[in-house]
Amino acid sequence: MRIPVSVTPFFMQKSFLQQLLNWQFRHSLAEGELDFLQGRFLGIDVGDVNLRWITTIQNGQLVVLQNAKADVWFRGNANDLLLVAARKADPDMLFFQRRLVIEGDTELGLEVKNVMDAIELDAMPTMLRTGLQQLAAFVEAGMKLDAKAAQARAGVSC
Repeated sequence: MRIPVSVTPFFMQKSFLQQLLNWQFRHSLAEGELDFLQGRFLGIDVGDVNLRWITTIQNGQLVVLQNAKADVWFRGNANDLLLVAARKADPDMLFFQRRLVIEGDTELGLEVKNVMDAIELDAMPTMLRTGLQQLAAFVEAGMKLDAKAAQARAGVSC
């Protein structure tokens, strides 16, 4: 994904991300559960695919920005963040393994994490939920194959 993301202009990334985020969080936005982001900036950095954006709330909608100073950053690789979103990995475990990093305003980071934890997979639009679960299954299968391959390498003790 690194190459397609790197050649896709930010305005196209922004359009896709805003539509996806506002679609996924439409109920939370309507109920005011994300109002704490008004005037605050959350950065997301998916380092292994060079995808980075900042989001905030403006006029009741999530807005994606490229050049703003984030109050808090969530950093991780695509596979780990995908597994967290699909509820296949525990974000706390990844945090303690330093595979998920939260930098900056930790209080804001915890508020974001709590909102994310409260989202039920069944509440996601079917198309998004199905795609997320299929991608997560693909990632999990690949991780298991990598683990088996590592055990079969020469020099590994029995």
